Amino acid sequence: MEKDNTEKERNPNIDEVRKHLKAARSAMRKSYEEFLPKGFVENRRTAHKEFLLAIRSMLDAAIEHAEKGSKTE
Repeated sequence: MEKDNTEKERNPNIDEVRKHLKAARSAMRKSYEEFLPKGFVENRRTAHKEFLLAIRSMLDAAIEHAEKGSKTE
């Protein structure tokens, strides 16, 4: 059975690259958490969550504004 020419063949080395990148990310995260005080890491996570919630609120407001504008047209 012949492969479709439009389908790209996946490089087998990509899986190995991803594995190493995930391991590096995990090791870096662990080193930061051990280097920095525990409270800092917890506060940083809370701040990150609040930042994402703020973006969500802005997007919700923008969607609502756009929907109101389209109803008046």
